[in-house]
Amino acid sequence: MAVGTAAALAVAAGVAAAVGFGGDDPGTATASNLPPANAQVTRQTLVDSETADGELGYGETRTVAVRKAGTITSIAAAGTRVTRGKPLYSIDNNRVVLLYGGLPAYRTLRSGDSGEDVEQFEKNLSTLGYDGFTVDDEYTSATAEAVREWQEDLGLDETGRVELGQVVYATGEVRVDSTDVEVGDAVQPGGGVLSYSGTSRVVTVSLEVDDQRLAKRGAKVTVTLPDGKEVAGTIAATETIIETGTGANGAQGEPETKIEVTVTAADPKALAGFDSASVDVAFTAAQRENVLTVPVAALLALAEGGYGVEVVEGDATRIVAVRTGLFASGRVEVTGDGLVEGATVGMPK
Repeated sequence: MAVGTAAALAVAAGVAAAVGFGGDDPGTATASNLPPANAQVTRQTLVDSETADGELGYGETRTVAVRKAGTITSIAAAGTRVTRGKPLYSIDNNRVVLLYGGLPAYRTLRSGDSGEDVEQFEKNLSTLGYDGFTVDDEYTSATAEAVREWQEDLGLDETGRVELGQVVYATGEVRVDSTDVEVGDAVQPGGGVLSYSGTSRVVTVSLEVDDQRLAKRGAKVTVTLPDGKEVAGTIAATETIIETGTGANGAQGEPETKIEVTVTAADPKALAGFDSASVDVAFTAAQRENVLTVPVAALLALAEGGYGVEVVEGDATRIVAVRTGLFASGRVEVTGDGLVEGATVGMPK
């Protein structure tokens, strides 16, 4: 990538020159005229960084869909935090509660059933303080008895069965992001009721695929808030997504691949006061300390392959082959025989 970038920049700027050494001596003096401009070889810390726009919020949202027809009789307001065992909404005055787990509810659970979903439900039931059954993948009569107690506490019909639509699973505590219905609305199976997110503030950044080098999980970033305050952050997750824009006349646009980056703050309290906001996120893809650098435009493409620089020594110049390293901020890391800090290199037209 580095070599390709150098070549593209050199050609685009019109500075590449096919230069041959005419033998094995890389330091042969030339009789060419002095270059039109010069630059210095400097020793510095070179950082490949980039700043992108981000959105401060609560991360990805998910929609809860109703599983049976009825009337909404209560619903948690936007901004409400809901924990295990607490209701998200009620339909026909029957509470639909939140439980924790990664497997969505997909069937009614009753005595005689077995499976991973049974064990997930029993873990929640036990955590909520109900006992008298063994937490495993078997839904027994003992489980059904504990369920009746749970249903009694919720004001539900004491059937001993967990009806489909009676619980909603999420990986942890949630924050209601928005509601799609109001109390009194009639709903049908599959219709959205509300959307929720996590409860921790995070920053989400959408990067171009070409900037994938910036999206390294665990890498450190700096988030600049709207008030100018800088907050240290870490890339917690990256995901390749497909975005579909809007074309002419509201038509669906061409799908575009993006890299979605989730950033968490080292000090979450530093984000207090901002439920949602546009922020700047500074990424550092690579850093090289105490290296020799020259302007990218000083590179010459050599006929023998690779790159060189034209070292100016008084009234004469010589071509020195160099090995390139990190490219950043218009400069490139170089090493070459006899190349030292403070040396003068030519800048071709």
